[in-house]
Amino acid sequence: MPRTIDYWFTLASPWAFFGHQAFLDLAKREGVTIRYKPVSLGEVFPQTGGLPLPKRHPARQRYRILELQRWREARGIPLKIHPAHWPLPIALPDRTIVAIVEAGGDPGGYVRRAFEAIWTQDQDLKEDATLIALLDAAGHDGKAMLASAKSDVIGAIYTARAQEAVDANVIGSPCYVLDGEVFWGQDRLGLLEAALKTGRKAYRMDAEM
Repeated sequence: MPRTIDYWFTLASPWAFFGHQAFLDLAKREGVTIRYKPVSLGEVFPQTGGLPLPKRHPARQRYRILELQRWREARGIPLKIHPAHWPLPIALPDRTIVAIVEAGGDPGGYVRRAFEAIWTQDQDLKEDATLIALLDAAGHDGKAMLASAKSDVIGAIYTARAQEAVDANVIGSPCYVLDGEVFWGQDRLGLLEAALKTGRKAYRMDAEM
């Protein structure tokens, strides 16, 4: 029986970008179905102990810069450490992904393009025209998907995702959840692959020592 992974992330996350294509390739190799679940970390962090970047200690902010450089090299992705239009209001771009999923489409290619637009190309995803162009380029009806993303229906789904994420023990972006087991961070993809290949039972957070 095919297995399913819940893919929790936001386009605001460079870490999700680093892992995106590697995760898609892994899912394809292992015959895994992906459920895309964009989520607002601004709603998740207060309930899970996370802090938005500006509120983290300067030492942690500086270390983040080191890690971005390391993973940029490791993944071969020309990520800009300080993109021109980041940070940005990310809810609408994230909601375009929800709109694609709700319409029965595969958002994988669009997500890659959107990540690249923010993190390597200095495009402004606050602009409707930018989102429409990215959606069209990925084979979707840009105007229709953007209109859907702005709808109350998609907004309600996106809003509800925050509590769903907390209930699923999601604490950041990206999180890959397999059979209830959370793998936090694109640097855990090797562990996720091992779990898929061995077919082991999911580890539990309430396991006894």
